[in-house]
Formats: sequence, C-alpha cells, structure tokens
Amino acid sequence: MKKANWIFTLLLLSSLISGFSNPLTKAGKPVRNVILMIGDGMGTSEIYAGLTLNHGHLNLERMKNIGFSKTHSTSYVTDSGAGGTALATGHKTYNGAIGVDAAGNPVKTILEWAEEKGRATGLVVTCAVTHATPATFISHQASRNDYEIIAADFLKTDIDVFIGGGLNHFQKRKDGVDLTTKLRDKGYAIAHNLDEIKALKHGPVAGLLDTLHEPRWLDGRGDRLTESVHEAIRLLSMDKDGFFLMVEGSQIDWGGHANDINYIATEMVDFDKAIGEVLDFAEKNGETLVIVTADHETGGLSLNGGNLETGEIQAGFTLKDHTGVMVPVFSFGPYSEKFTGIQENTAIFYKMLDAFGFNTKK
Repeated sequence: MKKANWIFTLLLLSSLISGFSNPLTKAGKPVRNVILMIGDGMGTSEIYAGLTLNHGHLNLERMKNIGFSKTHSTSYVTDSGAGGTALATGHKTYNGAIGVDAAGNPVKTILEWAEEKGRATGLVVTCAVTHATPATFISHQASRNDYEIIAADFLKTDIDVFIGGGLNHFQKRKDGVDLTTKLRDKGYAIAHNLDEIKALKHGPVAGLLDTLHEPRWLDGRGDRLTESVHEAIRLLSMDKDGFFLMVEGSQIDWGGHANDINYIATEMVDFDKAIGEVLDFAEKNGETLVIVTADHETGGLSLNGGNLETGEIQAGFTLKDHTGVMVPVFSFGPYSEKFTGIQENTAIFYKMLDAFGFNTKK
C-alpha cells in the first residue's frame, strides 16, 4: 500500500512539473508558419460539387480537424469585405469595410502582426490583389471599392510576396501615378507571368499577372493558382523566422453569383489542387499550421442529384448573392485541434495569433 502511494505521488509530481515547465503544453510550441486558405463563397455544397466533379475525392479529405464558422457581419449576411476583415483582424464590421472596425477605425491585421514580429508575409489570389478579401489583410479603407487607394496601401507595408491580378490599379490610375515604379524603388521585382517569378532567387515580389482579375479556370487559367502558391512558399521559406501566407480561391464566389455549377465546381477543384500543394509542404515541414475556410457561402447552392463516376452535378440555387449559413473550417498541423467546433469567424484571427505565439499585449 505504501509503495503504491509512493508511485502515485511520483507520477503526480512528474505531471505537475511537466505542466509548469511548458505553459504551451496543451497547444504545443508556437508554429513557424501559418497558411490561411479562403475559398470565397465556399460552403459545404460547393465542396461536395467539387468532390463530385473530381470523382469522389478532394485533398480537403486529408484534413481531419474540422469545425464551422459563423459568418455574420454587423448584418445577418456578410459580404467579402466584412467577412475578410473578421478573419484578418478579429473584428466584426459593416459590409464593404476593409480592415476597419464597425466604427471605421483601422485595426491591425494578422499579416501586419506577422510583419511586426519579423515573419515574411504573402498573398496569392485568383482575383485582383486589390479585391475585397486580399485587401482586408493589407489595407484599411471605408469602402472595398476604393481599388486605387488600396493599391497604394501596398506601399505602406513590407509584404514580401503578392501574386494575382490588378495591374491596372497600379498603372492605369486616375492620378497618373505608376505604382509599379514606386514598388521597384522599394526593392520589389515586378513579374507579369509565372516564368518571371520562377526565375527569381529571392523577394520581395509583386506578381501582377493580369490587368484586372485572372481568367476563369474554364477559360484557360490552368494550374496558375497551384504554381503561384508553390512559388510563394519557395520565396517565403527563405525567411528563417517563418511566414504568414493567405491564399484565396476567389472565383468560387463568382460562380455562385452567376448560379453556374460548372464555374463553381471547376474553381473548387482548382482551389483544392492548391490545398494539396500546401498540405504536401506542411507534411514535410512539420512546423506549419494550415487553415482552410470561407468568408461566406454564395448562391444558396443545393445538390439535387449527380454521379460520382461521371462527375455530373444537378444543382439548384436560392439566389444570386451571399447567404448567412455557417461555413466549414478545416485545419492541419500543429495547433490545428484548436479550430474545431462552432466558432465565430473572428476567433480564427485570435487562434492564429496564439498559434504563432505572438504576445499582443503592449
């Protein structure tokens, strides 16, 4: 009896010492990299449409930690400005806002936190880099429609890599200023195609691949998103302190607005290829947290029939705008268990800060 008590006491003391010696025991050590992937307009129906087109499987199935996000802004149904701002800053705001709270005050983004803490940072999208979702990570404006002002805000940060469309907002401006010249003066390489990006040995890089948004996958975009993600990770990984990267499958949403199931499903499969690229990196790296979610669902998509062998999808829609339903949150890697369950979209920001181990109290 005495021996049993002695053993129990040793085990208890060992457990207590272990717990006190590492305050991050439950969550693990801070992660080196965070990659946030946003499927704009991507609800569960959009995911299953992509899975059907892809004959029953997606890379998303590799992610075992799954939760849901409540997407409302200060309105019941969000737009991409408010939805992106919630993910980027942890603040609910009004529809159309970019990086400001409901009172219009600028709020620091996860990308800006990462820059301040010495991480490399990047954005990769299939729309213009000045569009609502990417803009919420880099800019602070009252309106998502101020594209030329948002473009100028890229010069106010030290973002290392940004790849997408939107060249016109940097060059063909009402004020006549060529911001690409100013970016070059700041040290950026300006690339207009992937071959130019692949030839670069280091950043910073402004990959402005199209005058406005990139073409649809259906119109020949090919694997540009996956290749852009690969190059962004290659360049950002050169920073020994780690990085933050946001990747958006932008045009899933546009297919929803058009009530076009082929547009939705092909963009979903394309986004999933990029997810596979990221997961391959994260599996090898071991120090990377990956989160895949959406800002909202678009179109009220329902799947009324289909065939997993042929990829046929029979779809219905309730409207040509956003809906208020919850969207999924997939996570992979260190700290990923913290993203399960039902959560506010704003919570994702704070969980990313925690995963990085950033001390935000000043």
